[in-house]
Amino acid sequence: MTESAVPVSTDAPAEAPTADRVDPIDGRAARRNRNRTAVLDAAIALFAEGKLQPGAGEIAARSGVSHRSINRYFPDSRALLRAAVDRQIEIGIPLFRIHAIGHGPFEHRVDEFVRVRLEAYDVLGATARAAALMAATSRIVRNELVAVRELLTDQIDRQFATELAAMPDSQRAASRMAVDALFQFEALDFYRRLQGLDRSTSRLLLTQSTRDLLAPRSAATPG
Repeated sequence: MTESAVPVSTDAPAEAPTADRVDPIDGRAARRNRNRTAVLDAAIALFAEGKLQPGAGEIAARSGVSHRSINRYFPDSRALLRAAVDRQIEIGIPLFRIHAIGHGPFEHRVDEFVRVRLEAYDVLGATARAAALMAATSRIVRNELVAVRELLTDQIDRQFATELAAMPDSQRAASRMAVDALFQFEALDFYRRLQGLDRSTSRLLLTQSTRDLLAPRSAATPG
């Protein structure tokens, strides 16, 4: 058969799908996805209220999804809470993105770095606290937290590559680790929750600390 000898079907053309002919299976899948998302968002909202290990009953009441349905979506409460953490990480990771990372004057790079980290903390801080609790008994959550920390450490290396490269090896390691520790969620918790500082004050203090740790030193040392 040549390319020009394409067989022509004598069957009647299939009817195009219409709004009145939605596959009921697709409809059930869409409803299931909506309900599952509502359950995860309810768990995340409860994290933000300080309930870091909410029960299925609390989540059902908040989401409007029945306890029975929740049990169909998740094998147990651990799986549900882990899925909520995963969802929030997926939503939150783009918040850490720094435009033109590593470029621009030092002062600008510090200001942008601190701004991004604090804004991400405001969204992810409560979920980070919940994840820290889960990590004690969940290898999966521990691995996810390690991956996030590695990503954020790499961001420090890229944003402040010029300043770190100019330091002696011993100073570079100490400064890099100090900045990394300063912006861990636990450290930001200290500023925002334990000390009760607002974002503006926290930003001012963190900016000054970061500058002190990374600012290029003068070649001349006062005698």
